[in-house]
Amino acid sequence: MRLTFRNLFLIILSLALLASVGMAQPAAKKSSKKAVSGKHSRHHAKKKTSWKSHGQQVIAPERAREIQAALIREHYLTGDPSGDWDARTQQAMVRYQADNGWQSKVTPDSRALIKLGLGPDYSRQELLNLPGQSDAVATANAGTVSTQSATDSPRDKQ
Repeated sequence: MRLTFRNLFLIILSLALLASVGMAQPAAKKSSKKAVSGKHSRHHAKKKTSWKSHGQQVIAPERAREIQAALIREHYLTGDPSGDWDARTQQAMVRYQADNGWQSKVTPDSRALIKLGLGPDYSRQELLNLPGQSDAVATANAGTVSTQSATDSPRDKQ
């Protein structure tokens, strides 16, 4: 068999083509896990963004001091409130929550804070203010019921 320039060129070209295909990246392997679809797919997908902390990360010293004072009052902690959320304070809070039948892994629990008297204060007068009322009008109307109908407005009386 006689090799001509044309045959030799075709052999070299096909070898170069095979070499370039072999050097290309292999296709991604298929996962052995079943594909997850629907609302649960976002929980299993890898996040491409950096991890960010959400919510409160540390307890402010003033809040820690309030919690410590309440735990001292309830005899779960001794000493003076320092304002530092230390291991001693955290253990006291864990005991308080466990004694009340609440979770004790994540502290502090909102129910525990409310029972310690540190929850929101719904008795404050500011909560009775309606949008558009001045403080004086809200204070004067706080204990009374208005007889003016909802459709009457001050402009109708002019």
